[in-house]
Amino acid sequence: MFDRSIYTRVFEDLAAGRRAVVATVLHADRSVTKLYFGEKELSSQEAADAGSPLELARRAMQSGELELNKTDDGSILFAEPYAPPSRLVILGGGHIALPLAEFGAKCGFSVTVADDRPMFANRQRFPWADEVVCEGFDRVFEKLNINRSTFVVIVTRGHRHDLDCLRAVLPLETAYVGMIGSKRRVRAAFEQMREEGFPQEAIDRVHAPIGLKIGAKTPEEIAVSILSEVIQCKRCREDGSWPELDEAVLKELCRETDEPRALVTIIGAKGSVPRDPGAKMVVWPDGRILGSIGGGCSESSVISASYDVIKSGGCAVMDVDLTADFDAEEGMVCGGVMQVAIEALV
Repeated sequence: MFDRSIYTRVFEDLAAGRRAVVATVLHADRSVTKLYFGEKELSSQEAADAGSPLELARRAMQSGELELNKTDDGSILFAEPYAPPSRLVILGGGHIALPLAEFGAKCGFSVTVADDRPMFANRQRFPWADEVVCEGFDRVFEKLNINRSTFVVIVTRGHRHDLDCLRAVLPLETAYVGMIGSKRRVRAAFEQMREEGFPQEAIDRVHAPIGLKIGAKTPEEIAVSILSEVIQCKRCREDGSWPELDEAVLKELCRETDEPRALVTIIGAKGSVPRDPGAKMVVWPDGRILGSIGGGCSESSVISASYDVIKSGGCAVMDVDLTADFDAEEGMVCGGVMQVAIEALV
């Protein structure tokens, strides 16, 4: 019996800015066991045997990727990390914010722009943003719901506004904080924060002057410099990379329903494949699908196999040879092999 409460707990964690891992055991008798691991379990000092669900879950959280283990009794265990959707909060709606919001959205961030001037904080100016907030910088943080999945960029028009933002963000747990400004202006801001009693540890987390040193001059180049640093902090983390999230599929797994469905997950890949391990797809017996494992004829064969799993229950594992897949429109040929797990959600 599929237990959607596992994914409901994951969804609640993500909404609160926390990470989680779901471990799945595909038993040799075709039954399925799912285990939830929150940050508390993953950060505990409890010993874990090599290849155990807890050990695999910790590895998945550290790597940011699906981790797979095959046991001697024929069972297959895989652990999938989940992290909150990455948000890019841009404080200031000036000339740098324009390309930064566009480039950030194209790189998969949920973008919020805040400014205290109506002519700069509006949907027409920032069509790429998911949210635009017009509010004073000393009050706007109450509306931003900043957490550990939030990347904060301070690019306001003046030193006073920078300080307002810095005061508000320093006590918060964030994925990144960056502030624009010359070295002199940054030193003055940091000194002001120290005089006001903010701990040096919090000040040291601020990337300032902001951005990677690429010699950027134009607003677009500066935006690239800033976003490059943001992506670097997102992908090259000591506590693990940032796994991708198909929020629509996760919401479907949380949905209370009696509809029979199948969950398809790529659990292994060799060679050239269109999607990485962890990519998911939900299949209904009437032909509907949600998500994708790469399209093409091979996806069709997996969908067909999913119908059989829905009828019989349990699970199945199949290898998908992509050497015959050819996308004429894109001129792409895949030459790899994927291993997929199919689980009945009944």
